[in-house]
Amino acid sequence: MESTRQHKIARLIQKDMSDILLRYARALHGTLISVSEVRVSPDLSIAHIYLSVFPQDKVASTMELIEENKHRFRGELGTLERHQLRIIPEIIFHLDDTIDRMEHIDELLKN
Repeated sequence: MESTRQHKIARLIQKDMSDILLRYARALHGTLISVSEVRVSPDLSIAHIYLSVFPQDKVASTMELIEENKHRFRGELGTLERHQLRIIPEIIFHLDDTIDRMEHIDELLKN
């Protein structure tokens, strides 16, 4: 069960990381990156960030670039949240494949 503090921190990180990735995605021309969910560990030291990337053919390359630059994203996040958080959590990015699973289930149900 997620505490109120974890939930508030997760929402704050989701909002700020969305803004950071929006600026980053503009440089990728034609790639849309959205933060679908953020889960924060109970001690607030780790943030699991779930991303949706569109179009599908750019998922692998985009996730690779994001992983390579995650230290920069954490730094920008620290700049934005320096007054709200004492310690900026480590960031772990995950690909959110919920939409793909929904489409797959939908196709299975149609057949």
